[in-house]
Amino acid sequence: MPDIGMFLLAAMALTIAPGPDNITVLTRGIAQGRQAALVSACGFASGLLVHSLLAVLGFAALMKAYPTAYMVLRYAGALYLLYLGGRLLMSTGAIFVHGLNDTGPLKRVYWQSVVASALNPKVTLFFIAFLPQFVNAQAGNTVWQMGVLAILFIMQALIIFSAIALCSGMIGSYLQRHLNSSTYLNRLAGCAFIGLGIRMVLPE
Repeated sequence: MPDIGMFLLAAMALTIAPGPDNITVLTRGIAQGRQAALVSACGFASGLLVHSLLAVLGFAALMKAYPTAYMVLRYAGALYLLYLGGRLLMSTGAIFVHGLNDTGPLKRVYWQSVVASALNPKVTLFFIAFLPQFVNAQAGNTVWQMGVLAILFIMQALIIFSAIALCSGMIGSYLQRHLNSSTYLNRLAGCAFIGLGIRMVLPE
């Protein structure tokens, strides 16, 4: 079985770190209310299904065609996590919250969020690098393991996005008063990714 505890900690660090998805949910809540923010949260979580499918199928095809590719992908993923961690540590990450002008129906809010998430190639790249790091190749059934991890990632993302939506007013006010707070979140996530990347290149 994959290391679920470590996976969830890393996934939560990624989800909480300021990015276009959670910032959009936050600004939706400030500008349009909690309902629009919750719908946006569901849309972003739904978009993650596309990246999950691409990562799982791509990994399965790679393993079938090139059995030794697992180690290559493992080290490549570790380097990518180290790169992400370094970027986050160097990021100032100050958040300036702006209201969204689009006050259309909730259905449009949902699909805008789905498309924004699904069309972000960086998320697909991260999923391909991230999920295999927690797969136990010796346990077999890697596709099933990847699928479980993808579902867990989407569930925790939906919970965190929804919490941001529900607390959007309070969070927005806090961030406007403490603009450097996102820097500390970035550094926390950066340390988590660097630690994970180092762990992945160490002998098992």
